[in-house]
Amino acid sequence: MSRKFKRADILARLNTQIEQHRSVLVVGAGNGLVARCAEDAGADLVVVYNSGYFRLNGLPSMVGNLPVGDANQIMLDLGGRAVIPATRDIPVVGGVYGVDPTRDMNLLFEDMKRAGFSGTINFPTVGRIDGQYRRDLEAAGLGFGREVEMVRRARTDDLFTMAYVYTPDDAGRMVDAGVDVVVGHCGLTAGGDVGSTNAMALDRAIETLHGIFDAARRARSDIILLSHGGPISSVADAEHVNLETGAVGFVAASSIERIPIEFALKDACRGFKQIKVGGPSAAQPA
Repeated sequence: MSRKFKRADILARLNTQIEQHRSVLVVGAGNGLVARCAEDAGADLVVVYNSGYFRLNGLPSMVGNLPVGDANQIMLDLGGRAVIPATRDIPVVGGVYGVDPTRDMNLLFEDMKRAGFSGTINFPTVGRIDGQYRRDLEAAGLGFGREVEMVRRARTDDLFTMAYVYTPDDAGRMVDAGVDVVVGHCGLTAGGDVGSTNAMALDRAIETLHGIFDAARRARSDIILLSHGGPISSVADAEHVNLETGAVGFVAASSIERIPIEFALKDACRGFKQIKVGGPSAAQPA
């Protein structure tokens, strides 16, 4: 089981990678096998989202943004019982639904620390919601501001903090709250069986990230910037985004724990299905 990490230790770990010009890799893990493999392969952080539970049960990641189950409880159970016990020496971050009005965030943070989590990220997030529904949520006091406040509280608890943001304004608000890492989110990841078929083009994603990252840097020059989602689903995509936007790494969820597994499982099944059999006579004694 992985040890808990102090915020300063996680930042030192990430900054060492950045200083050595090595891309930071954060891996979403929906089970212990993914977490163990990610750690063995050199990932810097593991994140537990409620969407990981659904993703590895064959459903689209978007299910994690729907009112299906208790997002915070799924994160606690998945992390405490499956992911954290499978790790050894890698920080594990929990996806916190900061908008949840039925949770006392301070108590939730205590539960997370007891389970072995070392940090938080705002997921599920209302940041990906727009239109009248978003306006209604904001008017009801259930908007992005609650996620900003969740990050602010986590910082007072000395937890490492990350934030998914979709707009320059949201990036600035999160940096003002003291977040350690801004993750520019480009939408549901494309590719595989249940990925987005409507993802923005990669050049559009780069333009979006420029706006987010510029706003984050204006708020604080030493902010760590990562990319995630949409058309950024391969190693080549993530490298291109790093070079074009100044991102120093990538947050991988579907792009590691779903899409490659879909291909590998299908290939294995096709291989075993094609093995030869000898027929009835082969089983007869000589």
